[in-house]
Amino acid sequence: MLLKKVLFKFVKFFYSVKDENLTWQAANQEQQARLKQARILAEQVLTGELQKKSVQLAHDIALLKTRNTAELSVLKIRCEQDVKDYKQYLNALDQLKSSIQQSYAHLPEAVVFTIHHHAKHLLNKMWEADDLEQKMQLELRLIQFMSTVHEDAQLHLDNNDKPEKLPRKTLDLIQQQ
Repeated sequence: MLLKKVLFKFVKFFYSVKDENLTWQAANQEQQARLKQARILAEQVLTGELQKKSVQLAHDIALLKTRNTAELSVLKIRCEQDVKDYKQYLNALDQLKSSIQQSYAHLPEAVVFTIHHHAKHLLNKMWEADDLEQKMQLELRLIQFMSTVHEDAQLHLDNNDKPEKLPRKTLDLIQQQ
């Protein structure tokens, strides 16, 4: 009997809790429906925003790819032009060496190669310089050096009656540098 009473109270308690829960749900059903609707609406808004951001991100990525492709093309063209210019400089230095050899036929080849090597060294330093100001200074030094070599060669050819045995100005300039 005691067990029956305890069991009955337990069942009664269980049903009362269930009734309270049902009463609470009935009383708050409208609020729950509004919350559910608000959550669905918020999810839809969030999905829309994510889609917009996804489209914007895809656009930005496509724009960056296009910009990078264009920059790469320009860089390749510049590098090709730089290589072409460098080859032209080297050809000019070879012509300078030939000019020295013709003007100073008696000059030992080691001296001619030293002058040529010095000009190539100036060219390489100029080419490898990262700083624009330093690059310009080295370019001016190379121009000055090549002009001096040319002046010496011209002076030697002009003074047929008393030719200079050595390209003095060029050798002096090498010593200064």
